[in-house]
Amino acid sequence: MQDYELIQRILAIEHEQALRQAHNKLSFYNTGELVHYKQIEFHKSSKRNRWVFGGNRSGKTECGAVETVWFARGIHPYRKITSATLGWVVSLSQQVQRDVAQLKVLNYLNPEWIIDIAMLSGKKDYPQNGIIDYITIKNVFGTVSRIGFKSCDQGREKFQGTSLDYVWFDEEPPEEIYKECRMRVLDTKGDIWSTMTPLKGLTWVYDEIYLNSKADNEVWHINMEWADNPYLDKDEISALTSSMSEEELESRKYGRFMSGTGLVYTEFDEQIHVIEPFTVPREWYDNISIDPGLNNPLSAHWYAVNGDGVVYVIAEHYTAGKDIAYHASIIHNICDNLEWQRDSGGRICALIDSAATQRTLASTKSVVELFYDYGILVNPRVKKDMFSGIQRVKSYLKNANGVVKLYIFKTCTNLIREIKSYWWGDGDIPKKKDDHSLDELRYYIMDKPEAYKQKAELTVIQKDKQKLIRQLKRKQIT
Repeated sequence: MQDYELIQRILAIEHEQALRQAHNKLSFYNTGELVHYKQIEFHKSSKRNRWVFGGNRSGKTECGAVETVWFARGIHPYRKITSATLGWVVSLSQQVQRDVAQLKVLNYLNPEWIIDIAMLSGKKDYPQNGIIDYITIKNVFGTVSRIGFKSCDQGREKFQGTSLDYVWFDEEPPEEIYKECRMRVLDTKGDIWSTMTPLKGLTWVYDEIYLNSKADNEVWHINMEWADNPYLDKDEISALTSSMSEEELESRKYGRFMSGTGLVYTEFDEQIHVIEPFTVPREWYDNISIDPGLNNPLSAHWYAVNGDGVVYVIAEHYTAGKDIAYHASIIHNICDNLEWQRDSGGRICALIDSAATQRTLASTKSVVELFYDYGILVNPRVKKDMFSGIQRVKSYLKNANGVVKLYIFKTCTNLIREIKSYWWGDGDIPKKKDDHSLDELRYYIMDKPEAYKQKAELTVIQKDKQKLIRQLKRKQIT
């Protein structure tokens, strides 16, 4: 009889666990056969200012809500959370809050985790139908976390005063509210994340986050498109695609910023072309390309090519307002660190814009001559046809067969920024803003980089022959 009662108790516990598991949607998040890998990449990032630029239905809001619940519960699988948290979920309006972010958070909160719900309107017994002020939640530390809800239409003043552990922006906030929320997480060294579809064009988010114009090491972003979401039906994708214009698709399908004209290098994908630095074999070292500038930035990059003709941009120098002596010193230092090749006279060889041969009123020597004085032999005979150069660079980013032949080390931040901000302007001419790195990239690619060819091992007879030739040459000299 005792065994029977024990078995019944065990079955009752298993039944209760099964019921809880059925209600715990968090436990099913990216754990089945279908996995949204870019959502996982977002959660794994250790940066404190993370942004997802995604199309509609790409899964961006889902990962923002899960991140919020993980922080509140203290159960983040990729971060160490040691105490209760206080955070805000920020929507554009209270109606959008109710219909999107609030609903997603409630979807991932088990009822038994919720201690209380404070409502701005509606009944807390049916919070999904009203506007929530905040939710208090049991965390795994035996204490209480709070998720507060804010909307941008409340105005900047409603975002002042409180210290927070995190802020989640669901869609793009006004810049003044973003800055106010950054102050809220300053003393706690807290996190900001945002999930948005870039529908407003080239706003402050484009400059400060996407281009990371301030070179903030804590800023991180990822693009999500429909194809990244394994839960989105293919027939639905086809139906949505056929109903949208090309411009709409750029934002709503691919999560890309649009200027009304179009990117020059549409083939560029930061998740593919930008890679972590690695130790490059010295045999791959190929050339340096320079776009000179004194008041404008001088841009120089170091290029390597492997045996398959794949180009790697491995180092960068990008500085404005300095003289040739300064630039030459930096170039020498980078070459020393890389153990870059030099000619028989110990000089560094490089490509340079042909305009560098001109002398100005400020100097009796040209830039080419000045570089030569500092041991850098620059070749100004570069091909400058812009349109041919652009097409050739595009073919390296992705050729007709979809093969990528150009990779950029993530340390080359200025080249990456310029590629992302290179738009067609009036008259089908690229807009001339910060294109110094792109100019010298074209010079290099138009110079037809040669694939590194492995030297065949000489036979014993060939080695003896070369030895005899060297001996004969020495006798002739003496």
